Amino acid sequence: MWLGVSKIVSVPRQPVGMSVSKNSRLLFHPTFEETLTELKRKKIRLPNKPTDQELDFREYGYPQDGELITGVEDFGKRKLDPNKGEEICKSSLICAYDESVNKFEGLEGTAYLTSHSIIVHGEYDFIPVDLLTFYFYTRSLLLSKDSKYVKYSENTEVDSKRDYIDDRKKLLSENVPENSIIFIDGPLVGSQMTRQTIDLNNILLRKKIAPIFFVKNSNSNLVIENIKHLKNRYNSDMHWSYNFLKEGERTSLFRYVDKTNRDFAKIFCYLKAFDASPQRIEIDLNTFREFANSINDLFDLAYYLLLAQGDLKNPQIRSIAIAEKYARATLRLINLPQMMKELGITPTMNQERFAW
Repeated sequence: MWLGVSKIVSVPRQPVGMSVSKNSRLLFHPTFEETLTELKRKKIRLPNKPTDQELDFREYGYPQDGELITGVEDFGKRKLDPNKGEEICKSSLICAYDESVNKFEGLEGTAYLTSHSIIVHGEYDFIPVDLLTFYFYTRSLLLSKDSKYVKYSENTEVDSKRDYIDDRKKLLSENVPENSIIFIDGPLVGSQMTRQTIDLNNILLRKKIAPIFFVKNSNSNLVIENIKHLKNRYNSDMHWSYNFLKEGERTSLFRYVDKTNRDFAKIFCYLKAFDASPQRIEIDLNTFREFANSINDLFDLAYYLLLAQGDLKNPQIRSIAIAEKYARATLRLINLPQMMKELGITPTMNQERFAW
C-alpha cells in the first residue's frame, strides 16, 4: 500500500459528468524510508548533490527485427484543426504523465530519486498526483547481502529503468481517472519498456482511458528506410517529416509490428506544429481500434495543446510540460542531502566535478 499525503489546494470545478479526485497527492514508495535507513545502517556514502538524469529511451525506439506496414492511410499529409482540438480539450478529461530523476553516484553504488507526475486538467488549474521513489544499486555482493533495499545490480542503467517502468505502470493504472485521455511522455514500443508499457496500455483501455504516447526526440529511420522514394534521401524520419510537412500538418498513419512478437505493434505519425523539429505521436493497435471513430480528434487535440504551450524552441504538449514542472518541483520538496548527511560524503570524481 503506497502512502498518500493529501495537500491543501484550490481545486477547480470539473467538466459536467466527470469524476476525479479533488485533492492533489504526494505519494511515497513503500521502500523509500527503508532504503535510506538501510544505507545508514551499512554506512554507505553518497554525495550530497545530485545530477539530473535523463531517461532517454531513444536508442530503444524501434527494435531491429520489426517491419513497417504502410496501408493504414494513403501516403500523404493531413491538415490539423486547432479549433476542434480546443473543443475537445474543454469537453474531455485530459491527463498527462512525465517524470524527473536525480542521480547520486557514489563509490559504493548509485542511487536514483525519481518523481513520477500525473496531472489532471481542471477548468482553471491542474490537479497533480506525484510519486517519489528512491533506489540504491551496487555491484557489491557484500553490501547487498541480506538486504531488501540495497539492490545488487550488474547493470545499474537497465535495472533502474526496469524499476522506473514498474512504478510508472502501477501509478498510472491506479490513479488516472476513467473515461479520460492521457498524454504519456516517451515511446510505446521500445526494447526494455515494451512489455510493461503494452500491459499498462491495456489496463488503461479497460478503464476507457485513451493513452497517447508523445516522442519529442528520435533518430529513427523506419519510414525513410522502408519507403522506396524516400530511401537514402534523408538523415532520419524527423528530417523527412520536417521537410515534408507544413506547420499544422501531420503525416499519414503508419503501422509498426515486431516480427518476433506481433503484440509489440503501434500506429504512429509525425506532427509539425511550428517551424521546428516535428514530434511523433504513437498509439497501441487496441487503442486505435477502440477510438477509431475519434482518432483524428486526438491528433487535433495534440496540435492544440502544442499551440497552447507555444514553445517554438522546445515544442511540447502543454499537459506534459505542466506534469514535468510538478515532477521537478516535487523533487525539491525532499532535502535528500540533509536526510543523508549522517552517511558522510564520498563522491566519485565525475560527481565531484559536475554536481557540485
